Amino acid sequence: MKIVVTVKLVPDPNAEKKINAQTKRLVRSGVETVLNPYDEYALEAALQLKERAGGDSRVTVFSMSPEPLRETLRKALAMGADDAVLLSDSGLEGSDVWATAYAIAAALRKLEFDILLVGGLTDDSSTGAVPGALAEHLGLPCVTNARKIDVTDSGLQVERETDLGYQTVHAPLPALLTTALTFGEPRYASLKGIMGAKKKTIATTALGELALELPVGTAGSKTELRSFAPPPPRGKGRTVEAADGTTGAQAIFEFLEEKKLV
Repeated sequence: MKIVVTVKLVPDPNAEKKINAQTKRLVRSGVETVLNPYDEYALEAALQLKERAGGDSRVTVFSMSPEPLRETLRKALAMGADDAVLLSDSGLEGSDVWATAYAIAAALRKLEFDILLVGGLTDDSSTGAVPGALAEHLGLPCVTNARKIDVTDSGLQVERETDLGYQTVHAPLPALLTTALTFGEPRYASLKGIMGAKKKTIATTALGELALELPVGTAGSKTELRSFAPPPPRGKGRTVEAADGTTGAQAIFEFLEEKKLV
């Protein structure tokens, strides 16, 4: 079984986020770059699938990122991925969700896979729109919020999280899945894994190898950030002392009504 996991490289989630006033882009310099935490769960799911399938199963990590960040992918290799592919090109700078998904889909067509696993969100933007766009471009069935994945003779049986519990669905292969945070904490890289990762391959591909029909980067993006501002300071809280539950509930209701929330 061949599994591909898309991994985005993002600024450390614990670092303060800033937007450049001139470029209107997230400032990434001066901040440590790490694997997107949601994608680590997708990688953990992929590694579990590989372990269950056995044989010549492989996990390939794919990322669209600037060339200088390629070594950040070594962590994914140290965790157990077999190899990595990096799509890197200055022409990708400024790509929005549409342009990003279009370029990634073109690069993924060059890879063979049975399952494409994608984290549900990214820490730096959290649009959650790329997985669905990838599935559309690639013509793949898309199952979101997968919490359990089983490979069957006819394809996949997936339990997916919903607001009311979970739902069991079936999908043919190849398929794209986004993962919930239910596969266990992503594994730590062992010393053996870290040493072995140094010998694993990170292949690089560029836009010139994809023969895209439409532009990407800023020119190919369909959205534009025109202005931004920090959120207003949080107002002072209101304390209410109630003699009993009924009085307290009435006070809460009146507060919500005042804010036009009920």
